Amino acid sequence: MKKVLIIAYYWPPAGGPGVQRWLKFVKYLPDFGIEPIVFVPKNPTYPILDDSLNREVSNTLKIIKHPISEPHQLSALFSKKETKTMSAGIIADQEKQSSMQKLMLYVRGNYFVPDARVLWVKPSIRFLNDYITEHQIENIITTGPPHSLHLIGQDLKKQFPTIKWIADFRDPWVNIDYHSQLKLTEKTQQKHKDLEASVLNEADQIVVTSFETKREFTLKTEKPIEVITNGYDEVEAFDIDLSEAFSIVHVGSLLSERNPIQLWEILAELVEENEHFKQFFELHLVGKVSQVVLDCIEENGLKDYVYLDGYLPHLEAVKAQHQAQVLLLIEADRTEKQGIIPGKLFEYFMAKRPVLAIGPDQWDVKQILSETDAGSSFSYQEKKLLKEQILAYFESFLKGKLNVESKDISRFSRKSLTQKLSELI
Repeated sequence: MKKVLIIAYYWPPAGGPGVQRWLKFVKYLPDFGIEPIVFVPKNPTYPILDDSLNREVSNTLKIIKHPISEPHQLSALFSKKETKTMSAGIIADQEKQSSMQKLMLYVRGNYFVPDARVLWVKPSIRFLNDYITEHQIENIITTGPPHSLHLIGQDLKKQFPTIKWIADFRDPWVNIDYHSQLKLTEKTQQKHKDLEASVLNEADQIVVTSFETKREFTLKTEKPIEVITNGYDEVEAFDIDLSEAFSIVHVGSLLSERNPIQLWEILAELVEENEHFKQFFELHLVGKVSQVVLDCIEENGLKDYVYLDGYLPHLEAVKAQHQAQVLLLIEADRTEKQGIIPGKLFEYFMAKRPVLAIGPDQWDVKQILSETDAGSSFSYQEKKLLKEQILAYFESFLKGKLNVESKDISRFSRKSLTQKLSELI
């Protein structure tokens, strides 16, 4: 079997979307004649834990762990609450940030470049230098964010020029959403651009998860770029009945920037205007929710219709998707978000429930939903059309005919995507 060393930060018991992609690739790579070896931190600081994912790790998988030092561990001594909130990605609006949070954002953004895991880079390079030599590794893959992991691959490629290095970008780098919140100086911004350029031009192969990220990177490098989206696992059919309510379900974090005010206004209008809608409507939020979002929901008079389920283990979250009448997908209304295709979109496909997506204009998600007939996508400016679609879904629900006939989703199965990856290796 051909060996491939996969350098990752997120790994079980980490929860959330960051762990899913490579947990699944590793699961299926042996089916295509490739032996994965996973290198991860020994003592990481994960914002979300999901011990159930440990059951998906094969007993025969070779996992190497090496200690990591993280600023989160130090900052928690000063403000444990702020550290936990920020590491989960929930950052308050500028005007609502405490002095401590502003300071922590500045320090994190300008003293830990490219990210808070940069202190793991040099120790990992030293450790893997010997490991690669001893085990004759010919292929390495780095996956980010955190993008500092690409710097490990970059250095190893210089030391072992014959190694094939694949850099996997689950999200963009310079244009990643949270950079605008980190209070970066001009010097730090330029450093990010320089580091990104060096990785893009020194890796042998670039892998991205969206069409928009490929378009962005094509302007920055001549190296080959392949789109391999996230995907879904084939699962046994759940013996679960659909909700008897008109349940709109969102799975995943709802950060303050992903606050679809227009949606809350529409739902409030429908509750006011339509007695049947008022009787049957429920909004389920599965995962961490920003207080900004909760306040906005309450301001629109929707508090009594909302169920906060919190973070659920992965299997329980999948079950919640299968019970939903409508599955909600939300992204921030920002141009740099056009290339973000949330991993949960593909799990939504497996639930075979209509997807209602709200995001930026020219969002890649809109293209996928159009190609698969799995749902509808609207920009934040299409309030009238969005309201009409929700009402159409509700009327179909009342008639017992709210279904979706999706097509050509098998190309997004984890196994199909792993085959595509194996061909690059």
